[in-house]
Amino acid sequence: MPALMVQGTSSWAGKSLMTTAICRHLARKGLRVAPFKAQNMSNNARVVNGGEIGVAQYLQAIAARTEPDVRMNPILVKPEGMTRSQVVVLGKPDQAVSALPWRDRAPHLWPAVIASLRALLAEYEVVVLEGAGSPAEINLMDCDLTNIRAATQADASVLLVADIDRGGAFAHLYGTWGLLPDEARRRLKGFILNKFRGDPALLVPAPERLTAMTGIPVVGVVPYFEHHLPDEDGAATPISDGTPATVVAVIRYPFASNLDEFKALEQVALLRWARSAVDLEGARLLVLPGSKHVASDLAWLRSVGLDSAVAAKARVGVRVLGVCGGLQMLGQRLHDPYRVDGAGDGLALLAVETTFEREKLTRRATIRFASGLPVPWSELSNRAVNGYEIRHGRTVAKGATRMAATDGLGWIEGPVLGLTVHGVLESPEILIALFGRAPAYSLDATIDRLTDVVMRNIDARFIEELVGCA
Repeated sequence: MPALMVQGTSSWAGKSLMTTAICRHLARKGLRVAPFKAQNMSNNARVVNGGEIGVAQYLQAIAARTEPDVRMNPILVKPEGMTRSQVVVLGKPDQAVSALPWRDRAPHLWPAVIASLRALLAEYEVVVLEGAGSPAEINLMDCDLTNIRAATQADASVLLVADIDRGGAFAHLYGTWGLLPDEARRRLKGFILNKFRGDPALLVPAPERLTAMTGIPVVGVVPYFEHHLPDEDGAATPISDGTPATVVAVIRYPFASNLDEFKALEQVALLRWARSAVDLEGARLLVLPGSKHVASDLAWLRSVGLDSAVAAKARVGVRVLGVCGGLQMLGQRLHDPYRVDGAGDGLALLAVETTFEREKLTRRATIRFASGLPVPWSELSNRAVNGYEIRHGRTVAKGATRMAATDGLGWIEGPVLGLTVHGVLESPEILIALFGRAPAYSLDATIDRLTDVVMRNIDARFIEELVGCA
């Protein structure tokens, strides 16, 4: 089956967004499309059939109008420290591979990559692959699974994207082309300039000169625009529509995870990443998000004074929401008998304790809030929300903490609410209940808007010819 790959001259060049737009465009053409990224590095993940995958491939599957599954991102690397990470293979953590040095992992991971890719190529009419970083990282070519090796295995045509907003885009494209091995260079079919601001006429004669030097056409100049999709790592500066709204401060500890779930908040509130106590000022809701390493992030909270700042806000009635790892931090104690995360005292804002188990729990979940919840969370009473859980921690009540939801999925003490379930603040009904405003557009509509902008500014027929559907 035809395969198309989007590579980039660097991280943040726009690979994920271009892949998302191309998946939706080809799906609109009536093709059965699947996304694929051999190995992703991100602490933003979603629960799909078989376990967890990176959020980018989850969104690309939605764009392709197909059911996400673990084969679309067979290897997910979740950082836990500067030199330590958890490796998720086909949706499940692999402790043995996680313990290996980076360069020693590839032989153990390639079988899962090739099996997943072959299965998708057999089942779908088109597979759209995404690269990682740059294919010209010559220090890593011997152990790279995601760029040249995956493209070769899929026999894919390749598009190369550069972020022109950074400057130096033509040098990035030419330098990448120049460093590629001959076989990889032959696969390269087109260049795309992304995030362009200004008049495209000012680019002349650079695209023509680049084509003359490389033989590769520039097939698109995509303007800089606010796409409103979650970023792969959930790290971009939040967007404000300028409408006066409630301030929500989400604490950005070093290993914060699943920050993408707060993207919808930007449509109904003024979202602020908080890294110091001063960032909490004026906020009507404080959020402790998920964490890939709870003990480390809890220590960081204390080191910058956010532990006492959060407690002080809770004492005066400011709402505090802890999600998954954030809930675990709000409790009294962390227990770690298997050395999964770390042990220690929590913030003691909820009378719960968490034990980190060896096996990670990954599942979709429906959280049903209890009736008669107290102010300031009374608006959530009796509501049901679909979400997902990704956690090693098992949390239980150790005192008079009131259960906020059925099945042990949440607890509440005054203004402090802790939930094991991600995704609650993506629900339009919950956002209306808490903020009095509904998001202006859905995820699917956002993907459509992204696709419309991208495909207006690249040669759509060129793309279609590469996959044989023109």
